[in-house]
Amino acid sequence: MIFLACCYHLNMWFHNRLLKKPIFICSGLSHESHRRDVEQVYLRCSQGSLEWLYPTGAIFVNLRPNTEPSSGHVAGLHVCIKPHPHSQGSHVYLEHDGELRMLLAEKDQALGTVHCFRPAEGALFVEAVPQADISRRITAFQYELVSSQWPGAHLFPYLHPGSVTCKPCSDEDVLMAVCTSDFAGRGVFRGGTSGANDHSPAVVTLSRLFRQKTRVFARGGARGRGWVGRINVPAQCSVQPGGDEYLLTGSVHFGDAWLGCAPRFRDFQKLYLTAQTAGGSPCEIDTD
Repeated sequence: MIFLACCYHLNMWFHNRLLKKPIFICSGLSHESHRRDVEQVYLRCSQGSLEWLYPTGAIFVNLRPNTEPSSGHVAGLHVCIKPHPHSQGSHVYLEHDGELRMLLAEKDQALGTVHCFRPAEGALFVEAVPQADISRRITAFQYELVSSQWPGAHLFPYLHPGSVTCKPCSDEDVLMAVCTSDFAGRGVFRGGTSGANDHSPAVVTLSRLFRQKTRVFARGGARGRGWVGRINVPAQCSVQPGGDEYLLTGSVHFGDAWLGCAPRFRDFQKLYLTAQTAGGSPCEIDTD
């Protein structure tokens, strides 16, 4: 038995232009019999989940976005999957032209590590591991479609395993980020906590919150006048607690916040004022 869920859309930047409507819309999903012990599953949304109860045989998971491949809108797109800690009973492969490449072994799924790949690399092929008793086995993972072209994407470690760079964002990317990121605010780093090898969460306090699509930051601080939250920072990037205020922007993936463009706030103020004077700011915010 296969359970699927997806009900989200995705607004993304491509080629420095903001698309005015979602690339993917939630238009339903389906699965159909293909051949003995193999099912074809089609997912048409930008994020969702799959649960395969008592897995036997195998399933192909096909992402079929509601956009024309020739439109160029999927050029920078990656598929990212995150297994649930209880997931077991199957290996996950990428299948391309009849060749299988292991993406996620059964024994590694309890770690909950995110894995990303480009759609051109193949479809997901999930194959059940033969078991004497399958009654307690459930293969389950979440998936998201992630653009490698959003401002600050070079800091998301799962898009660039082992090659994350901490180079500053360009002026254009900073202006895009404050207007289009999943969150943006003015704040300081308060400290870090231990995390994975490729990243660690940093505690931040905001004096101003310009935008957040999901509840990354909650009211806190003196008299509830600020916001407090945690942002994942790549291990290659150092964070200095206290001191300067920053423009903190970033994205949210699988419920976790990830740092994107983060210039010092005084530098952002100068940049924003110059762009606004020249009529080149994508949006308006109060920087005072």
